[in-house]
Amino acid sequence: MSDLEKDPAELIGTGDCEGPALEMLEAREVVLGRSTTVRRLLPNKNRRMVGAWCFVDHYGPDDLTQRVDPYDVPGERGMLVPPHPHTSLQTVSWLFEGEIEHRDSVGSHAFVRPGELNIMTAGNGIAHSEVSTPDAPPTLHGAQLWVALPDSVRTTTPPAFNAYADLPELDLDGAHATVMIGTVAGVTSPAPAYTPLVGADVTVDPGRRLELPLTPSNEYAVLVVDGSLTVGTLAPGFGEMVYLGSGRDAVELVAADNGVRFLLLGGEPFAEELVMWWNFIGRSHEEIVAARNAWQTAIATGDPRFPMVPGYEGDPLPAPPLPATTLKPRPRSR
Repeated sequence: MSDLEKDPAELIGTGDCEGPALEMLEAREVVLGRSTTVRRLLPNKNRRMVGAWCFVDHYGPDDLTQRVDPYDVPGERGMLVPPHPHTSLQTVSWLFEGEIEHRDSVGSHAFVRPGELNIMTAGNGIAHSEVSTPDAPPTLHGAQLWVALPDSVRTTTPPAFNAYADLPELDLDGAHATVMIGTVAGVTSPAPAYTPLVGADVTVDPGRRLELPLTPSNEYAVLVVDGSLTVGTLAPGFGEMVYLGSGRDAVELVAADNGVRFLLLGGEPFAEELVMWWNFIGRSHEEIVAARNAWQTAIATGDPRFPMVPGYEGDPLPAPPLPATTLKPRPRSR
């Protein structure tokens, strides 16, 4: 009997999963910025990370044809996230449809488009904005993901922005994949990663069975963004994510009659405990407080840790109040 043929209860523990698993991760709806509702898959109440992936938002497809100028609050549609800060992480922006304008505090100005990877490395501090421009395409559908940086580089790596318009692709039996980051079936992306990491956009033809090669030392998850599939006893549909654990050299997926498109996310299990609050990642309550104070100072009078975003017309996003309790480091799963 294969791992995926077993009762899922036999495969799911209450702590870190060492070995194969089969676990549906439920999304919760969150309002992002002023006008975009996203489905948040990570952090999840039972599982906070997959490899170094620590944050997964899936949004759209949203019809923008009824929106007015997105810089006007009444009736606005699309992405409108004012300048906001990040620490100790990488943001990974990936679109299936649409376009988003990106600006950041290191002076980058770019347009995120389907099939093009935009990856921003925060280091000790960076700020950026994400906006749907007035002439953006009529539909917006994408994913915003964070990667936790390991302690060895998280405050010393310089803030940076990289864009890749020509990513490696591979054809599997009845399937096609774009390798966003890391390596899949021997094909490697040029995008920077600081821990063993995998991200790929995979499309499988209707009704086809795919034997997807994996790396046993990595843990994986699949996020369905169009259609549906079957993996073991689970049948995730649009906006649902299945955690697969580690210890596999392959996984068998079966596309539904309407086909399927999904993100494959994975990486070596991230052993460090994180403190995540708002847009910051740290290792202690004190680090988060210091980052928040620096951002609030940057808004008021300027702070070298978080330069303002050049070219953005409008006010930056202030940090919310800190909770009354001390923020504590959390493991990658419950």
